[in-house]
Amino acid sequence: MKKRSDLMTRGAERAPHRSLLRAGGFTERELQNPIIGIANSFNEIIPGHIHLDKLSEAVKAGVYAAGGTPVVFNTIGVCDGIAMNHDGMNYSLPSRELIADSLEIMAMAHPFDALVLMASCDKIIPGMLIAAARLDIPAIFIGGGPMLPGKFLGRDVGLDKVFEAVGRLKSGSISESDLDAFECSACPGAGSCSGMFTANTMSNLAEALGMALPLNGSIPAVYSERIWLAKETGHHAVELARKGIRPRDVMTKGAFENMIMADMALGGSTNSVLHITAIAYYAGVDICLDDFGRLAEKVPHLTSIAPAGPHHVVDLYHAGGVPAIMAELMKKNLVNEKEMTISGKTMGEMLAAMQADKREMSVIRPIDDPVHAKGGLAILKGNIAPDGAIVKQAAVADEMLRHSGPARVFHSEDEAFEFIMSGKIQKGEVLVIRFEGPKGGPGMREMLSPTSALAGMGLDRDVALITDGRFSGASRGAAIGHVSPEAASGGPIAIVQDGDIIDIDIPANTLNVQLGAEEIQARLEALPPFELKKKTGYLARYAASVSSADRGAVFPL
Repeated sequence: MKKRSDLMTRGAERAPHRSLLRAGGFTERELQNPIIGIANSFNEIIPGHIHLDKLSEAVKAGVYAAGGTPVVFNTIGVCDGIAMNHDGMNYSLPSRELIADSLEIMAMAHPFDALVLMASCDKIIPGMLIAAARLDIPAIFIGGGPMLPGKFLGRDVGLDKVFEAVGRLKSGSISESDLDAFECSACPGAGSCSGMFTANTMSNLAEALGMALPLNGSIPAVYSERIWLAKETGHHAVELARKGIRPRDVMTKGAFENMIMADMALGGSTNSVLHITAIAYYAGVDICLDDFGRLAEKVPHLTSIAPAGPHHVVDLYHAGGVPAIMAELMKKNLVNEKEMTISGKTMGEMLAAMQADKREMSVIRPIDDPVHAKGGLAILKGNIAPDGAIVKQAAVADEMLRHSGPARVFHSEDEAFEFIMSGKIQKGEVLVIRFEGPKGGPGMREMLSPTSALAGMGLDRDVALITDGRFSGASRGAAIGHVSPEAASGGPIAIVQDGDIIDIDIPANTLNVQLGAEEIQARLEALPPFELKKKTGYLARYAASVSSADRGAVFPL
């Protein structure tokens, strides 16, 4: 069988190549076996990644057991929680394309027969899946697993409660010692933060896409089952190389629809929309915001996982994980069962092989008795967002699903956060944070600090927030992001003024400002040209190339 790695291991003309490989300790047998590149995003600053060095050893064991030769290389990773609310967050989303580029460079310079993609956190997972889509060489994803929730006063808590505690301290509802207790108890160890935030959303959705083995997204980082899964992943990577199953065999239109439908049932992070559209773009599959809106109408929301409810991802695991979610969806023919997966089985065959005895109705509701009749995410359009905006409707209080109020406009997250913490915010207002989109930010910063402060101050049921930036998966409340076109591109969000009345109607999927078309056009024509905030470095290059959020904040191919 001709292998891709033959380009560096076979023939007399490859003697220099083999000489260099032998310098690394490779034996003759190892050079003849399928060579599997393990793209590891291990580092010592991200809790979701601090254990990936050990997990990669389990992947290597699986590769060896299947008759392959494992080779580990590394890529970068940003911890969004640590980067939050300062200049570091400008670099988080842009890191996604750098990660994809770094994997492409490594896999083309060193022709591996297959790839194992190892990551746990927000932009790193989609960055690796983008690389898989672009390269189209056999690949399989494995996450590091979710963190267990911490305990505070006998209740499960996660990182979202620490962010909210900052607002609670400001409002006087907790003391500094309480804040310290939250800080020290919410994150008990390795893993991606314990709720259905962006990292765990994408790790679970990788299963629904067919690019990861069952329960990849929900087995906790510290469970022995995570080691078992890593060994099986290594074994499957060798099988993928031998069978020639490629990512684009898996990443079809039907598979992306499975991904979106699972997202709606889970009530995943709004960032998933940004990443799914981007992965599809690089895979050459037509997925747009309308697909999310269409499927949100069909697929019910089945779980109440933090920040939208009391459960955490470990509870989802014990309830059966994504396979149990999709088993419920299958009852209403809401799964494309014939799509191929990296297991070598179709989605339907893989689900049929799973045991269904772990179900807990308190965590995964029956499809005939859902948490909400519509999916966890909603697409809004209107004269502020003609190309669309996104909200995690599963995490919005009922009284805020429809809201009208005067705009309070800010030109940056920092300005808005300072105003919120000053205590000057008025109930009923709609905070508008603009020039934080992919181009305007640049880098489309997450707004977890403002949303958490509002929630901690008890204002998430009275105040809405809209932005051309984005929100953390840990955000809750009437937080509407990804407004497109963004302000930096001359989108209508740029013309909103203090006091303008904004109408939000999430059930009707609309977002409008009470202004006539002529007034909006006059204000648009009066806008000054936007000047890029960064003149040099990676962010300047990023801002000059990146697309709008409704297209996934991608680079042109």
